Amino acid sequence: MTEKDLLAERFEANRPQLRAVAYRMLGSSAEADDAVQEAWLRLSRTDTTGVDNLGAWLTTVVGRICLDMLRSRGSRREDPLDARTVEPVATSEQADPEREAMLADSVGLALLVVLETLTPAERLAFVLHDLFAVSYDEIAPIVGRSPAASRQLASRARRRVQADAATPEADLPRQREIVDAFLTAARGGEVSTLLTLLDPDVVMRADSAAVRLGGRAELRGAQDIAGFFAGRADAARTAVVDGAPGAVVVLRGKIRFALSFIVRDGRIIGIDVVADSEQLHALDITTTGVEFGGSDR
Repeated sequence: MTEKDLLAERFEANRPQLRAVAYRMLGSSAEADDAVQEAWLRLSRTDTTGVDNLGAWLTTVVGRICLDMLRSRGSRREDPLDARTVEPVATSEQADPEREAMLADSVGLALLVVLETLTPAERLAFVLHDLFAVSYDEIAPIVGRSPAASRQLASRARRRVQADAATPEADLPRQREIVDAFLTAARGGEVSTLLTLLDPDVVMRADSAAVRLGGRAELRGAQDIAGFFAGRADAARTAVVDGAPGAVVVLRGKIRFALSFIVRDGRIIGIDVVADSEQLHALDITTTGVEFGGSDR
């Protein structure tokens, strides 16, 4: 097998997720296929010897391609929103059943219609972070903003989605119950309970400030993340962080960490940890009925 054959094999292994990202971004099966094909062309022309995580690299590439396509739509002043038809997931005999089942998961027409009302940058930030657990540090260079600004883009998009889309993911009270249960189990060191609340493929990412304070830049998998949190949440309290279910760690009367949880189908699929003072100040945090706007509490 040649080097190009190996690269093609690795690309095909990532194709389902890449198409899922593109479909959620573009709302069109044909355009999603075009975006994925363009990602392959770019990959085939790129030296990937220095790429440690090909899946993450490809997700970034597809995100940039979709962002360009969305911006191109706007510059051409294409069909107004009320004239556009958001395509349902294809169900033709030629379709790949596994791929289409994955695409259909948590992608209703109502959500896609709401996504159509967002700006391209808001849409990309929301889709990559809330649906695929991509960190704001990774999203920032794609949209040309700082991580804090990227977080605000996703926050605005999330509030629009929660207000307008009748989706299970918009059930914030239920999500907060899950986060509450997670924190309670963490305080008690109940690893078995933590495992029931975490998706097997859950990803936790922390910013550089959190890493300097003893955190891990990235952890993957329910077992490792449950082990990390077991017995370590005494100072944490449930909160809403930029409209998402979350928690804050309060030390000496000040918020030192903010955690955002991404919950799907009753399980946590992503955790985002922020300790950087600039980003903490940019967050809209509500806990125990009190509004906060920064890290000094």
